[in-house]
Amino acid sequence: MKVILTKDVKSLGKAGDVKEVKDGYGQNFLIGKGLATLASNVNLKRHESKQMQLQREANESKQEKEKLKISLEKSQYEIEHKIGANGSLYGAITKIEIANFLNEKHKKNIDKKNIIVEKAIKSTGLFDVKIKLGFGIVADIKINIKGI
Repeated sequence: MKVILTKDVKSLGKAGDVKEVKDGYGQNFLIGKGLATLASNVNLKRHESKQMQLQREANESKQEKEKLKISLEKSQYEIEHKIGANGSLYGAITKIEIANFLNEKHKKNIDKKNIIVEKAIKSTGLFDVKIKLGFGIVADIKINIKGI
């Protein structure tokens, strides 16, 4: 019996996979618990069209991420931060501050978890920051820290 998995099933496959299983296991367990549907011609065509739609959406999203990478990399950013008497910053520039600054500039939702800073930014100057955008796309930006 062929089934289309609607949810991930341990040791069988992920949601969306078409699998050949024994009749009792497929009918009583997988279909009975809502983990799969019978792979009839109608369901297979519906599944195929859904997979094509998901692929199209993923391609569009990837193109959008590529455009965001280009727009992020083409300019240099300047963040102003309070500076002490000795010339160093009060505190460090955090990933949260960088994310908030970039979100204001580009009107996109960049998560602080996707920002990679090699060393803690505790002084003024030019720093390299990497931003993971998804689909294996990483933007390398330069941030200039100025004291006020």
